[in-house]
Amino acid sequence: MVTGATGKTGRHVVEHLRRLGADVRAVSRGSAPVRFDWFDESTWPAAVSGARAAYLVDAQNEHAAERMRAFVTFAAERGLTRLVLLSARGWADSGDPGLLATEEALRESCDAWTILRPTWFMQGFTEDDLLRAPVRAGSVRLPAGAGGEPFVDARDIAEVAAAVLTRDGHTGVIHSLSGPRALSIEEAVGTIARVTGRTIGYRSVSPDEYVADLMARDVPEDEARFLARLFTWIREGEDAHLSSGVQDVLGRAPRDFADFAEEAAATGVWAA
Repeated sequence: MVTGATGKTGRHVVEHLRRLGADVRAVSRGSAPVRFDWFDESTWPAAVSGARAAYLVDAQNEHAAERMRAFVTFAAERGLTRLVLLSARGWADSGDPGLLATEEALRESCDAWTILRPTWFMQGFTEDDLLRAPVRAGSVRLPAGAGGEPFVDARDIAEVAAAVLTRDGHTGVIHSLSGPRALSIEEAVGTIARVTGRTIGYRSVSPDEYVADLMARDVPEDEARFLARLFTWIREGEDAHLSSGVQDVLGRAPRDFADFAEEAAATGVWAA
């Protein structure tokens, strides 16, 4: 069972599992063949029926931990013996225990868990307007300074997830996943400019300036301040270190941002 099966990682997890010959049930709240809603328990039986393992992307809100506890109990009663949760490396490094509440809910509710903690996704530049829109516009303003971030390809995360879901030896393990090198946002934007042949500027702004920019685009203030906080971690170098999870699980180096950018540029995603 793969939750979030139409999302950034979930769709690739489904693809990798099918390549491995696994019997996969793709579920999501919306358009997947089987509906699964964290807040509608009537959708749970059909989603888990016959499954023995699950890839979990949590509810992404303040109720995520409570919903995780309820689901893990439900899943264990129906024979699921391997639960793999997508988390984030930054949550663990933040020093804020509240950001790890869903992880704790999983670990406290069962023994058959594995947690994946990736860094920022490379696909943020192609799939999220937070980064994609300013790149397309040719002017990126973020409170990230010159800090480094070892962006990881969502396809690498998915391949790790597929391996962990189908192989023994990962129960009770936390895999931290990063790309092969840390880049500043300016370096990432410069790479995109090079492969697209465009001029794309980068300016580091203060957190307050960034919050004002987002609020001018109708982003709620609380959300805007949280996003500013994430970019401030990059500015302060909190997330610049590398992790070996991709190499450890797959036996190969993670994809590099330059290769990702070349491939993405060919699709026209950053055309002005």
